[in-house]
Amino acid sequence: MSIIDLLEQSPLILTTIVFILGLLVGSFLNVVIYRLPVMMNHAWRKECLDYLEMAAETEQPPFNLSVPNSHCPECKAPVKPWQNIPVISYLLLGGKCHHCKTPISIRYPLIEAFTAVLSAIVAWHFGFSLALLFALALTWVLIVLSFIDIDHQLLPDQLTLPMLWLGIFLNLFAVFTDLESSVIGAIAGYLSLWSVYHLFKLFTGKEGMGYGDFKLLALLGAWLGWQYLPLIILLSSLVGAILGIAMIVFVKHDHRQPIPFGPYLAAAGWLALIWGDQLNQLYLNATGL
Repeated sequence: MSIIDLLEQSPLILTTIVFILGLLVGSFLNVVIYRLPVMMNHAWRKECLDYLEMAAETEQPPFNLSVPNSHCPECKAPVKPWQNIPVISYLLLGGKCHHCKTPISIRYPLIEAFTAVLSAIVAWHFGFSLALLFALALTWVLIVLSFIDIDHQLLPDQLTLPMLWLGIFLNLFAVFTDLESSVIGAIAGYLSLWSVYHLFKLFTGKEGMGYGDFKLLALLGAWLGWQYLPLIILLSSLVGAILGIAMIVFVKHDHRQPIPFGPYLAAAGWLALIWGDQLNQLYLNATGL
């Protein structure tokens, strides 16, 4: 029996392998979540200086997803390979830098574990297929977008726009939905939140969300089709409202401080990717439609 036959016939083995892959990818996603906004800030600064025809005060050292190597932000000690094993290294190090004993944020292993669990669910749902490969890619990008939005209230075009076009391209071959539903989904996803944004601004004089949210919903519409947009909007709004009220009441979150909407859209989109049909049917039954 070949490896491909084994993966096709054994969902448990496939899910286990994808779980381990998810741990490794989660470690890389931590890098992207931290470094991509910094890279964008460097690029924006350079563009501003070029536009103003001003020279940079100091030459910036190379900074991208691979340079510099991972190191402790406190003592600058390089992270050795054995100290970079997802989740396990954090436990072995006791959650502290090996050299200076500075605490390491627990968010790093949590993102690694979170990525692994979501990846395993995707593998179990789609099985060994082309759809699995791209569903994993969408899952990982949604994780990155969510945490960048939490940290910076930013949904980078560098991720949303290529993924939007990829969704339409995939659905040329009906990987997740038909092409017509994909194109309409992208258009309707963008215009629906764009309309809400401008109506809210018209009546309140304030901005209720960012343009990145429009593009993220367009992305989800391009991948899943317009049929899932009402479900995604309903789920994201419901969860966002509940958590927003909870943060104000229990965490004393300042109601004037914006709460990023991207993570709620991403979570709702991922739920629609996995259980969209069941959730849509549940909603239709509940409303009697």
